Amino acid sequence: MQTDQELVADILNPETRRKAFEALIKKYQQKIYWHIRKMVIDHDDADDVVQETFIKIWQGLQNFRGDAQLYTWIYRIATNESLNFLQKKRRQNHIPLENNDSLDLLNTLESSISQDYISGDEIQIKLQKALLQLPDKQRLVFNMKYYDDMKYEEISEITGTSVGALKASYHLAVKKIEESLNNQEASF
Repeated sequence: MQTDQELVADILNPETRRKAFEALIKKYQQKIYWHIRKMVIDHDDADDVVQETFIKIWQGLQNFRGDAQLYTWIYRIATNESLNFLQKKRRQNHIPLENNDSLDLLNTLESSISQDYISGDEIQIKLQKALLQLPDKQRLVFNMKYYDDMKYEEISEITGTSVGALKASYHLAVKKIEESLNNQEASF
């Protein structure tokens, strides 16, 4: 498999551009899909956002300066596309942007569970419900740190947020998740 530097060099070469881009998609598609899916929940929505992400990557590769690592740049695009999608969805459903109402995403999660798109035990479902109650950016930071096992420095490069702010956001997310899980247990 080619390194990211080799992929970029081949993408910038008009003779190898298309083949190199296909290799880039093959290398990153699954990781990007799951990064996006954790944010938008629905499989079809995730597929749409992945497609938009790779369109943006294709359009932007000519301007890729190499200041950041390729995967960081790709994750930044995927993250922005996910957040933009969620904002657009809220506008379409007339949910105020400052409202962290996760009812629509929760309904999508419930639908996915009932259709067996998501497998897992009861605690995983409770965790997903707790995650959906977080503001988008806190959920994003939690997903990247907890599920993707990224370092704060990597998340900082992707999100453009300081390491200190990310640590605070992750800490708040963990507290809210613990609180939500405790509340879910109390309701049984």
